[in-house]
Amino acid sequence: MRVRRGSSRSSPRPRGGSSTPWVYLAPALVVLGGLLVYPVYQLGLISFLEYTQAQVSGGEPTTFQGFGNYAELFGDSEFWRVLLATVVFAAACVVSTLAVGCALAVLLTRVRALPRLALMLAALGAWATPAVTGSTVWLLLFDPDFGPVNRMLGLGDHSWTYGRYSAFLLVLLEVVWCSFPFVMVTVYAGIRSVPSEVLEAASLDGASQWRIWRSVLAPMLRPILVVVTIQSVIWDFKVFTQIYVMTGGGGIAGQNLVLNVYAYQKAFASSQYSLGSAIGVVMLLILLAVTLVYLRLLRRQGEEL
Repeated sequence: MRVRRGSSRSSPRPRGGSSTPWVYLAPALVVLGGLLVYPVYQLGLISFLEYTQAQVSGGEPTTFQGFGNYAELFGDSEFWRVLLATVVFAAACVVSTLAVGCALAVLLTRVRALPRLALMLAALGAWATPAVTGSTVWLLLFDPDFGPVNRMLGLGDHSWTYGRYSAFLLVLLEVVWCSFPFVMVTVYAGIRSVPSEVLEAASLDGASQWRIWRSVLAPMLRPILVVVTIQSVIWDFKVFTQIYVMTGGGGIAGQNLVLNVYAYQKAFASSQYSLGSAIGVVMLLILLAVTLVYLRLLRRQGEEL
């Protein structure tokens, strides 16, 4: 008996099925639109206006400046100095956070249950500590008069926040302290998902722990490492609380300014809200560019996220 090809018919799709996912996503999209899209729109709008204290109080009308605020911003040498310091500081924070988090994640796989639980609880405690509280505690630890760190290192009354580089180092340590738990927990979960046979085979072949991480674990954990790297870049590039609290608003003569603190000073200390908004738009574009370039490079390498 012959069977006719093509006689079977596919079941018809239900009407309205394509719009069903959007119905479920609509509440979340409304919330995201109110919390993200509208503030970004207002930020961009103010950056194109002349918006100072005179306009806020209603004493003068708001006028359209076009790209005048951006021209003034890009023509300011202090902006470029702060931008360079922000990029270098954020890069150092990201590298340090990833190094500490990944090293402790590997350590968690090597220790017994009780030390692992103690390390996890300590890390989660650091992660849950508010930024203002953590910054204040670190200032007390490194206080030139009463801090225990100077006594242990024999530095006397050395002030860590007086010098530019020592102040940045102190803030970096606090940022890494409150950021590495996210990397540690995420990478540890990824390591646990790797088949044990793969790691055992690498050990039997005589690979060292560093070689196993570089040649086996890191390639397999690349999607996870991409996520934690992008998150760290976003968090560390827009650090505000730690710099503001630990350096007293940007350090002596603004030597420890980063873009977020610089925007705050322009907007609220100088009442130049349009310039502060322009700095915020520049930061947003930089972070979007970094994220898109990084994802595009991974796509070219054939990685699926």
